[in-house]
Amino acid sequence: MSLTSDPPAAGPVTQPAAGPVTQPAAEPTTQPAAEPTAEPAPAPELVVVPVRHPWRWVAVAATAVLLVQFVHGLVTNPGWEWDVFAAFFTTETILHAVWVTLQLTFYGTALGFAIGIVLAFMRLSASPFLRSVAFGYIWAFRSIPLIVQLLFWFNLAYLYKELSIGIPFGPSFLSFDTVGLVGEMSAAVLGLALHQAAYAAEIVRGGVLAVDEGQLEAAASLGIPKLRQVRRIVLPQAMRSILPNAANEIISLFKGTSIVSVMAIGELFYQVQVVYGRNGRVVPLLMVATAWYVLLTTALSVVQHYVERHYAKGSVR
Repeated sequence: MSLTSDPPAAGPVTQPAAGPVTQPAAEPTTQPAAEPTAEPAPAPELVVVPVRHPWRWVAVAATAVLLVQFVHGLVTNPGWEWDVFAAFFTTETILHAVWVTLQLTFYGTALGFAIGIVLAFMRLSASPFLRSVAFGYIWAFRSIPLIVQLLFWFNLAYLYKELSIGIPFGPSFLSFDTVGLVGEMSAAVLGLALHQAAYAAEIVRGGVLAVDEGQLEAAASLGIPKLRQVRRIVLPQAMRSILPNAANEIISLFKGTSIVSVMAIGELFYQVQVVYGRNGRVVPLLMVATAWYVLLTTALSVVQHYVERHYAKGSVR
């Protein structure tokens, strides 16, 4: 019995004869010859037209005219009295006043940034008490005008007749007369330094915070001491952020020394006031002070440029 439903073959199945199988030969095909293609037309040349800025040239021309008029007025206006300016520019009195101004700037900057660095790390400390004290100092000295601070230190002897060193709330070992200890110059340096310290602290703190926290973590993992981390890793990198703001503060302090004239200290602006109070040549004497301020500020800017370039090694190519 068959298990399939296919019908049986109708006739005998014949096997093909053994032998090689030959394929019919393919007829050769002929391809049509390629037609010659025409050469592409050359692309038209592009004309580059610069962008026109007519209003820019108008602004340049107007600014140039104003500058020429200003210089012409400086040269031809007799009210400037350039002969008087030249006569007083390098006198002994003015040069001594310039030296006093430089001393005030140097001492105020050195002491101010020394105190400011301490205050900055106090604000970054993990101690809430140190952070509060540093914040209170910065808040107070940034809130009180500089002229008020200077007058306060100048009249310190009115509040404290003498200063003493000894056991707190106990006997003293040494005492100093305040009038002889804090004179005009000392009061000016003290006022400028303490005022500058408040701003220097924030500048230094901002520079330290700009350093990646991973730098300290890597240094700690290598076992580098904390003080060496700050001195060799943090501060060299923070200086790139500190320097521009610090230079601005130093220049501001240099010009701000003119405010100590209220204490009758013979700095540049005070001496200029004394001279023109005697001869009545106000404008040329003010130009003497202006020229010295411009020259010394330019010198400080040049020093700033080279110091910044030194600390930018490895980051600027």
